[in-house]
Formats: sequence, C-alpha cells, structure tokens
Amino acid sequence: MKEQYKYLDAFINEKRANGKYSFTIYELRVRFNLTDEALKKALQRLKRQKKVSMVRKEFYVIVPPEYSAKGIIPTSFYVNDLMEFLNRDYYVGLLNAAALYGAAHQQPQSLSIITEGIPLRKIQNNKVNIIFHTKKRWDKEDIVKKKVDTGYINVSSPELSALDLVSYYDAVGGFNRVTTVIAELIENMEVQKLIESAKRYGQIVTIQRLGYLLEHVLFDVKLNDGLFNYLKETVFYPTLLRPQQEKPESMVTGNRWKIVPNIEIEADT
Repeated sequence: MKEQYKYLDAFINEKRANGKYSFTIYELRVRFNLTDEALKKALQRLKRQKKVSMVRKEFYVIVPPEYSAKGIIPTSFYVNDLMEFLNRDYYVGLLNAAALYGAAHQQPQSLSIITEGIPLRKIQNNKVNIIFHTKKRWDKEDIVKKKVDTGYINVSSPELSALDLVSYYDAVGGFNRVTTVIAELIENMEVQKLIESAKRYGQIVTIQRLGYLLEHVLFDVKLNDGLFNYLKETVFYPTLLRPQQEKPESMVTGNRWKIVPNIEIEADT
C-alpha cells in the first residue's frame, strides 16, 4: 500500500506540474490497478494530510501547501474542470461576474454558475459554496473568457450580467442591490453591445425593467436611449417592476418602459 501511496503522490505532483488542480475517481481507476477499498483508504490519507479535498462525489481538488490552512483552493482554479466533469456548458454570472468587472461593494460569499439542462444541486459546506442557476440557452457572443491562474473561465459580459442581475433579482438580494451593482457596472457597458445582448436575451420584461432602472434610477441617458430604440420596435405591455402575486388596482405606468413602479429603489450609488 505504501508503494501505491507514492504513486498517488507522484500523480498529484504530475497534475500540478501540468497546471491542473483537480482529478476524478475515474482517472485514478484508469491509471492505477487499485480496488475501491484501497482507493478509498488512499484518498482518506490524502484528505487527512490536507493534500486533497472532495468538492463533489468522485471529483477532487488538489490543495497546495499555501492553501492548506483554508483546506481548499479558489473556485476559479477548478470551475472549468468541475463543469466538464458534470458535462455542462456554463458561465460565471450575477454578482461574481460583476465583481470580476470591479462592480461589487464586497466579494460575494458564494459562486453563481449559470448552466443549462436539469437543475444541479448546490455545493455547500464549510469550504465550498457554489450555487447553480439554470437557463434554457444563451449566446456565446455574450460570454467573455476571463484569465485566471489556471487558464480561462467563462464569464457573462457586462451587458449580459446586467440583464441577468435584473432577471435573477431575488437570488442576488433584491432590486436595491441589483441597482447598486449595475450602477458600478455601467462604466464597463457599451450601448451597441447592450442592444445586441438584449436582442438575444429574449425576455422583454427584463429589458423593460433594466431600461427603467437605467433611466429613472441611474439616469444613464446613452444606455437607456439605446435600449429603448430596440424595445420600441417590439410589442411590450405594462408590467410590474417587482413581480408579485396580486396585481395592483392600477397598472398606470407613467413612463415609456411601461413599468409600474410598485417598489421604491434605494440604491447605494
């Protein structure tokens, strides 16, 4: 068994030498002639030594000495490998994407990943906090490859991030927080790119809400005018700023976005 331990240590060192921070049980089974019981004991030893940590069943990350105190490495080091292991296309979105563009008051406590298909269970423990959100589709033109220590990760563009923040408002802490983050995201957004992203987005009510926030709360003329030039070519109807079960007695909007301002926004701008 000690010889097998040496092989596993060499395997980990080889992975690190190739710039990789993760591996799967399948890789070990293919590489070494170990029984499941021997494999289990070998991994338990590595976990006790804080050399590896299990993120999801059969998916492990390597923990270099400089991260042994935390017992885990940054999620950006292995998110690509994790999503490949799960066989899902993905992008990092919402507050995490905004933070990568410098648009966040504080670092998000969890990692939000947008993916497709059947919803995935979140990964949440004392070391890892990954939340998955599902979407039917997205366009690759709205995804940016962001450089990280281990390569590149998929991240929503500033424009897609703004649309997603409005669409997933409840998951990120409500419209006050959404508006505060978009206020900081604006400097990274371009009018034409926002128009094109909106065309691909498909959710007209989300475009209405974002446009209303840009004009009546954030007072950004260029972005909201550009967005409205696209929206006025479509058919859209009065809708609530914040969705609720019961509609108010009056659906009078008083604005070109046909938004009923059923909440007051208090953004920290």
